[in-house]
Amino acid sequence: MKADELLHPRPEGLYCPVGDFFIDPVRPVERALITHGHADHARAGHGHVMATQQTLDIMGLRYGADFAGAVQAAEGQVNVGGVVVSFHPAGHVLGSAQIRVEHKGMRIVAAGDYKRGVDPTAATFEPVPCDVFITEATFGLPVFRHPDPLEEIGKLLTSRAQFPERAHLVGVYALGKAQRVLRLIRDAGYGDVIYLHGALAKLCDYYVHEGIELGPLAPATVDKGLKDQFAGRIILGPPSAFAAKWAQRFPDPLIAFASGWMQIRARTRQRGVELPLVISDHADWRELTDTLEELNPDEVWVTHGREEALVRWCELQGMAARPLHLVGYEDEAE
Repeated sequence: MKADELLHPRPEGLYCPVGDFFIDPVRPVERALITHGHADHARAGHGHVMATQQTLDIMGLRYGADFAGAVQAAEGQVNVGGVVVSFHPAGHVLGSAQIRVEHKGMRIVAAGDYKRGVDPTAATFEPVPCDVFITEATFGLPVFRHPDPLEEIGKLLTSRAQFPERAHLVGVYALGKAQRVLRLIRDAGYGDVIYLHGALAKLCDYYVHEGIELGPLAPATVDKGLKDQFAGRIILGPPSAFAAKWAQRFPDPLIAFASGWMQIRARTRQRGVELPLVISDHADWRELTDTLEELNPDEVWVTHGREEALVRWCELQGMAARPLHLVGYEDEAE
């Protein structure tokens, strides 16, 4: 069987005609298999959704209990219209999965977003043997080499010690990045209360429910005339909140932002970031190429990111590769 007969791009997303389902479709479809809960991969309105139980829970928290007509938690190998489907950890965020589809001897793994580093807030990436590996390329350029995230957190704690009169506001996305940064801060030895913007509370509560310790947390509520109570404190919030009046409620706020994109100085200036923290939930160039060498698939399909550079690297290694040019995937996880 040819790979294109099992899975190929359509405007809605990756489509499996044999099983009549899509993987991470960007438009409502009858049957969707979802890799993880970020909004650029997991959308409401599908007739039937299959995902890990944690991703289904997260979609319910974000979109409401009726986000799909029906849902099914992926467990073990599942037969979908004659196609054998299984979900395997991707290491991206809580509940994230690679989706393996197999039919008539052809095995394709759609990795979704993934990372290879150690992260206690997400199950570790599992290499899955396959004939075709579909890889993201968010940071698919040789210049992207993510530093040790604990060293980046060390910059935050050092700044706090140097400027105890200033509130340290850290921009984090609500799913995955917020919880990872909280855990990194705890692993670095910081035990004080960390304050949260209300937009982060629901998903942080879910992570704690799932057994991920985040330490003492409290709402970032500024009492009138008492904003100095946040001097020297660490406050986490969504990046969008830092452009609003919310951030100015705190004493001399120092703006930090945790993202793989903080390697690019123009982005730090654009966002008014004083303390960039290069912490990514995606694979960097080294992790992408190491993963491809480890799996050594017959063919590589590259999607949502710097596709051409990674395709060229594959060609130089003697791997067949092509870009998919899928649309609709942004960088919410960063």
